[in-house]
Amino acid sequence: MRRAFAVALAVLVGASCLTACASDPAPTDVGVAWAPNGRPAVVVTWKDTGQPNRITIEGVLSESPSYVKYIPAGDPNRWEIPTAEFPPDGNYKIVVATGTSQGGVTSKPSKSPVFDTDGPVRPSAATVAQQGRGVLIRWSVPVAPQDFTPNDPLDVTGKKTQRYVPMIGRPGEMLKAIGPATTANQQLIKSIKPPYVFQLRAQNEWSTRAGGDVLGLTSTISGVVPPKAQYGLPIRARGRVILHQVSCDLDAPCITRRATPAGVPVVVLTQVTPGARWTPAARGATTGGGYYDIAVPTSGSRPYKISVPVSAKGGSFTGTSTSRPGYTKTVVRIASAGFVGGDTAKAKGSTVTVSVAVLPAMNTTVMLQAWNRQTRRWMPAKALAMRNGKAALAFKAAQPGDFVYRIVVPGGMMFGRPMDGIVTPQLQLRVR
Repeated sequence: MRRAFAVALAVLVGASCLTACASDPAPTDVGVAWAPNGRPAVVVTWKDTGQPNRITIEGVLSESPSYVKYIPAGDPNRWEIPTAEFPPDGNYKIVVATGTSQGGVTSKPSKSPVFDTDGPVRPSAATVAQQGRGVLIRWSVPVAPQDFTPNDPLDVTGKKTQRYVPMIGRPGEMLKAIGPATTANQQLIKSIKPPYVFQLRAQNEWSTRAGGDVLGLTSTISGVVPPKAQYGLPIRARGRVILHQVSCDLDAPCITRRATPAGVPVVVLTQVTPGARWTPAARGATTGGGYYDIAVPTSGSRPYKISVPVSAKGGSFTGTSTSRPGYTKTVVRIASAGFVGGDTAKAKGSTVTVSVAVLPAMNTTVMLQAWNRQTRRWMPAKALAMRNGKAALAFKAAQPGDFVYRIVVPGGMMFGRPMDGIVTPQLQLRVR
């Protein structure tokens, strides 16, 4: 009986001690406001009777951060919490109670109004366009998500509540700011050459987000053209384009990566006459793997080179590059050659007319040759005048037998460059 009474007395004494430990007056009028000079901290204020205080951050449907601060008795009822102590994109209250680190909390907690720590809206849809020797970068920002704590004590009002810091990253270097923060939605970067990566750091009072990336690319191009081409028939310019882009991490120097996308513009350039300026002869684009295969119309002999032009597409800017020139010599093209009427079997004594037409329509002298079976050589038979690319000869089939002819068309000059001649296929004639 005595033991039971002692236990009951101990419980009663413990309960009265707990009530006394939490019986100090609670602070009142807990408020939050921004510290001056750029909002580096949240200022917490409260009212009490000069008691020691304990300050914590409480999450509202968010995890509470592990922040605790004890204010000695007699200190001002004011404390600044750096914004870095608040996790971004959450809802919080500041809790102030009476207490010390040794004695614990001795009053009921008082709480500030709820406020959010919503970060800036990430920039998106950045585009780039060449402007002089530099580039003009524009970006847009999506509509901010719904504010679930409208008009809270720390809301910053105004149309432009976030700023953008333009950053540039180059190979082997860290991302670095190239200008002050701005509220504009465009940035002109003068005298910049690829490769680089442009990035925006969107900032507001709570945090920073990266977005609005633009890639400044360099390119290398390989290309070949055939050494010869028949006049008027297209040749194929073939090769590959490799793009070089910059990739950056926050804690390491930027590096260069290779890319071989489809859709990169390619221009085939040529010089019509020696010493003339290079002008476009054909255009195309890369396919998968960065390869291209472009039909190029031909006329006279001339050099060709393949170029990736400066281009801006969406969020990328590609610098120019050019392959080594390749020379394509034009060969006279046989448009038609044979016997008039198409009949290769003739009666003895009949008239036979052999003709040839070539492109370009040149004026020259061509040679009709006959195959000599005894000497096994082509022998000259008759020189023919060619006018406007056409020549013909009529002769009598004097004796029966099988004969083989061909016509030799000499080369010439066109646009100040030599052009190779050509020989017709063998022309078979049977005389009965």
